[in-house]
Amino acid sequence: MPNTQTAITDPEEFLKLSVEQLDEIFRNAPAGAIPIGRGDGTAIIAPDTVVSDTIAKFVHIFTWKGKFFESDPVDPQRAVLKNRLFLLGTKAIAAQVYRGESWLDGKECIVLDYSQTSIVAQWIRDEIREVSPGLYLGIVYWGKQKSGAHRLIHFALKF
Repeated sequence: MPNTQTAITDPEEFLKLSVEQLDEIFRNAPAGAIPIGRGDGTAIIAPDTVVSDTIAKFVHIFTWKGKFFESDPVDPQRAVLKNRLFLLGTKAIAAQVYRGESWLDGKECIVLDYSQTSIVAQWIRDEIREVSPGLYLGIVYWGKQKSGAHRLIHFALKF
């Protein structure tokens, strides 16, 4: 199946889908451009259940609000990001951003790599793809290598 974008434009729509449906959308999306600026986040935990919306709202209010991307002044194919955390959206927990091979399907994605930039998140790797204009769907992995990594959750970023 060719890379295509989805008709979904509201991140909350992802909460109604199953993990399998989210993975299918991710597989069929192009990597897209490396985003720049503020992405509002939606944590997709226990998707397609009665609690997914409540969990997403709780996480957004009290812990994770999204990510802020800044382009690399030397290499336009790279960026850095900081997560926006807690009630005030404090910028913390940095990651390197670059194109790479997805651990889900081996195709190109945008990698958010915390291994060299964060003590607290050094075991985390996120992958995102642009599933519709300005909307990215992501997967969070725990582990430094594909062979030993565990998938944790999906998330969305709306720019």
